[in-house]
Amino acid sequence: MSPETAKARETKTRLLEGALRTLTEQGIAGTSARAVATAAGVNQALVFYHFGSVDDLLAAACRYGAEQAVARYRDRLAAVGSLSELLAVGREIHERERAGGQVALLGQLLAGAPTHPGLGPATAAGLDLWITEIEQVLGRVLAATPFAEFTDPAGLARAVAAAFVGIELYEGVDEAGADAALKALEDLGALVAAVETLGPVAQRAVRHQLRRSRR
Repeated sequence: MSPETAKARETKTRLLEGALRTLTEQGIAGTSARAVATAAGVNQALVFYHFGSVDDLLAAACRYGAEQAVARYRDRLAAVGSLSELLAVGREIHERERAGGQVALLGQLLAGAPTHPGLGPATAAGLDLWITEIEQVLGRVLAATPFAEFTDPAGLARAVAAAFVGIELYEGVDEAGADAALKALEDLGALVAAVETLGPVAQRAVRHQLRRSRR
């Protein structure tokens, strides 16, 4: 890699991180080329040189932030062995990301989507990265349970992701309610775990009842 290429890549990364920091600290209304350039410590003209527009920079920053976040937890998710553990990891991720300002950032991205056309697809693409990881975990942990033939890991992954997004936004107006919602999800995971501990005869009975309920 030439020194010029390395410098351009470094500048783009600084702009992406500056955009995320500006969104988190100043909100979508306060995010401008000047504000992002100041946060990144570069000339304002470089925003347009590297990304073309502020909206394109914000969309790229959204994708970049999601990629970085998912990468931080990929190994942790790969080690999950049950649904209850997945939900516990979800709470852990939620608390860490909230402390790091990522929950506030998501709120700003969703708030800005109606007026910044590129943000909606970019935010959805970022959420899809999480959904892909969750789907892989669900496919693995449910495979050995009586629920395997009755669940759609792809659809369930989207439901879990949507639940956590809703809880993150809800938390801003009712922290206790959001915590109760997380606890309810964990209780659901504990119920599934209890079924997993049943013997073969009991598990067959559960499958039989589930098949009857789907007729």
